[in-house]
Amino acid sequence: MTLTAPGQQLTSRRSLVFGGGAALVVLVAALAAVGMLHLSQGTSGTGAGELFAVLTGGGSDGARDILIGSRLPRLAAGIAVGLALGVAGVLMQTLARNPLASPDTLGVTAGSYLAVTAVAAFGIAVPLWASGLLAFAGGLAAAGIVLGLAGGAGTSSTRLVLAGSALALAFHALTSALLILFQEETKGLLAWGSGSLSQLNIDASLRALPAIAVALVLAMLLAQRLDVFMLGDDLARSLGVPLGATRLFGVLLAVALSATAVTLAGPIGFVGLCAPVLARLLARWVPAFEKHALRLPAAGLIGAFLVLGADAALRGILGAKAAVAVPTGVATTLLGAIVLVMLARGLRGGSSQPANVRAAARSLRRFRATILLLSAALIAVLLLGTLTGNSWLRTGDIALWLQGAAPPPIALALDERVPRVLAAVLAGAALALAGGITQSVSRNPLADPGLLGITGGAGLGAVLAVTAGLGSTLGITVAATVGALLAFALVYGLSWRGGLSADRLVLIGIGVSAGATALTTFFLLRSDPWNTPAIYTWLSGTTYGRSFTQIIPVLIVLAIALPLVLGSRREIDLIALDEDTPRALGVRLERSRLGLLALAAVLAAASVTAIGVVGFVGLLAPHAARALVGARSARFLPTAALLGGVLVGIADAVGRTVIAPAQLPAGLMVALLGAPYFVWLLWRTRDV
Repeated sequence: MTLTAPGQQLTSRRSLVFGGGAALVVLVAALAAVGMLHLSQGTSGTGAGELFAVLTGGGSDGARDILIGSRLPRLAAGIAVGLALGVAGVLMQTLARNPLASPDTLGVTAGSYLAVTAVAAFGIAVPLWASGLLAFAGGLAAAGIVLGLAGGAGTSSTRLVLAGSALALAFHALTSALLILFQEETKGLLAWGSGSLSQLNIDASLRALPAIAVALVLAMLLAQRLDVFMLGDDLARSLGVPLGATRLFGVLLAVALSATAVTLAGPIGFVGLCAPVLARLLARWVPAFEKHALRLPAAGLIGAFLVLGADAALRGILGAKAAVAVPTGVATTLLGAIVLVMLARGLRGGSSQPANVRAAARSLRRFRATILLLSAALIAVLLLGTLTGNSWLRTGDIALWLQGAAPPPIALALDERVPRVLAAVLAGAALALAGGITQSVSRNPLADPGLLGITGGAGLGAVLAVTAGLGSTLGITVAATVGALLAFALVYGLSWRGGLSADRLVLIGIGVSAGATALTTFFLLRSDPWNTPAIYTWLSGTTYGRSFTQIIPVLIVLAIALPLVLGSRREIDLIALDEDTPRALGVRLERSRLGLLALAAVLAAASVTAIGVVGFVGLLAPHAARALVGARSARFLPTAALLGGVLVGIADAVGRTVIAPAQLPAGLMVALLGAPYFVWLLWRTRDV
């Protein structure tokens, strides 16, 4: 054993601190350089020389107005947001002991965004500081729910990210409902909701920066505790660290920082994930960054660099005028999606343990009774959806319509309603079947086509078709199917590392889904403004304006897929157990898994062509089906399909009726109806 003299230890410590300080100076210099580049970009054509002249006391009045009124506010907002999210990300990752924790993956930004949108929607005039408090309350509630439902600090990366992503989906559904119902009151929040640095003046940033600086100082006062906290609860407790107080104070600081960023610039995605990851990687060359006293400011500087760099890159690629319409958060979300995929690929192991995808055995009699009851419920939903709407009809009107003898107003109403009802039911069945396959094959009860990138890829493909002028039924169908299959191929290919880990598959799917969503927003905001509301509503899952020709693709896919799934019931049941049992019993595991997931991708794509992007159905319906009829795929998958059809059919009917003549998209209604069930599901399985 080698002993180190006190003098040598002091010298080593000084060398470590000096190296860390020098690295921080380099980061500040890099931030200053990208800041100067950022200042030189704009729509006015004012060059860097003219702006520099203003900074040195000269320059024209026009250049001074541009610098003070436009360039500096945007620069200050980028620095403030990046600092806040970078520091918040370090705190969250340390306190959760999870490298994938961040304001995005814990649902904090979604909760803050919902709170701010609700205030605007209901016309409540509040000062900036009050908006910050509301955003703080929304973010804190989201973080508390996610950490509580996922199992607290130290939970698995997959469970934490799934819980945060699903809760964020529910919050985004609520936010989207407010944006659709209160379009005038929330005008401009769609672009802001993706993270925009556009500012009216510099006042908001000047108020936010001191608050962020105070939070950073308070976080650095926790630095020594955080260093010990990373060693584990038992050791930290034995060294005198008050775990509860440290965790509570740290979470409050992280949420306050995140809420400040959201209030200032909207939810700029994934900076809170990327900045801490890059700071941790730099620790390989700068060991001082292993200590939180230096990692916290380093992550803040990196976060500011990422935000300004992303904004500058957008302007450099698209041009200053075109980049105005694209929020900075789109670029940071793409970057964050790449980082999430890289982190997920680093997970070791060829598989994960099954995660409670099974349920208690049920009798055949119970299965038959359930199928009969659900079939009756489906018929009732079809009838209810046909009769309800802006005006109520009678069953006799349907009989007249079927005979071709209905009066023109009734015929017009039924010509519009019947395809909508059929689209909702068939798409719901397809999504539920895809979700059941995905959960069984990935052996993860919280997975669904949306969280595996399949739905996001289909939505991106469909939006590309619409914005390219190929908005016909055939064009959207082909584009959505290609998008879903490409997203699936990307997720599956990136997840393969000498074997397929279910955890890795889900995490990479979430990363690809986030990237697809960012690209969808990008193309949506750059499309014809007249098409934006319609496309946005379609992305929320709507049956509006559906025709019988749009129903045919999903009907054909369901007619082919259901027999294929039932014929593969043995393989599905064996794959849901573990990796070894199917191989031992002669199942060609990888080929079967690939084929089944590809089938799920096609089903999800078909549903997107029918009613747009709908979440939660593929998550909730299979769970409810297992609870009703057990986990045997020959029973729960058909049951899930019926449940999915009933759920989306009810959501569509309610969305068209409760606030008539206004309407809520079926996808939003599904999310609103399904969120409570999902919260209960997470709570029920939190110790699994």
